[in-house]
Amino acid sequence: MDEVKIIELKESILEDNDRDAEKLRGELRDKGIFLINLMSSPGSGKTSTLLALDRYFRGHLKWGVMEADIDSDVDARTLLEAGIPSIQLHTGGMCHLDADMTRQGINNFNTEEPLDLVVLENIGNLVCPAEFDTGAMLSMTILSVPEGDDKPVKYTLMYEKSDIMVINKIDALPVFDFDPEAAEAAAKKVNPNIKVFRISAKTGEGVAELAEYIIDEVRKYTKSK
Repeated sequence: MDEVKIIELKESILEDNDRDAEKLRGELRDKGIFLINLMSSPGSGKTSTLLALDRYFRGHLKWGVMEADIDSDVDARTLLEAGIPSIQLHTGGMCHLDADMTRQGINNFNTEEPLDLVVLENIGNLVCPAEFDTGAMLSMTILSVPEGDDKPVKYTLMYEKSDIMVINKIDALPVFDFDPEAAEAAAKKVNPNIKVFRISAKTGEGVAELAEYIIDEVRKYTKSK
């Protein structure tokens, strides 16, 4: 009797996507676009953080946002109303974006001037988005105080894959049992090189430092072209 042939589909899909992500990075470099993959759980404050960053980006970067959701266009409308170029991506029920989905979004960005920076606000999920390389030059994850400081222990892949961890809603620390030092230590245990910023998108605390870091990364990328 012949042996059953087993094909590891997930591994194959991820390998194909990794190759396409590298190709996309080359395409973006040719266009001079720096791509950030922004990930987190729902409600952590991705959109509010982008709104807070906008005041620091203006005058320094031409930027836009791709909002990825299973449905709705609430966040894209919010950004557009704030004057930030934004498009909505619907994933058809999938809980992640891959490199080709990201490419389709970027190719449909119609702006009067070329963009220096595009932020992909990924699906709100701490698992699937971390598994797929989107072609980004930098990956950033947000952990909000109400979620608890144990997320880097429970969802290690997210923090392994992220270059930046933003601890958001620090204005709520007095009312939640959240230890910022413990969260940072757990993240650095799985990724010693991760950069950590503590901010409040609501009050603006710490946002300037995060914005300065991102602007510097975009400028270094531009100079290295």
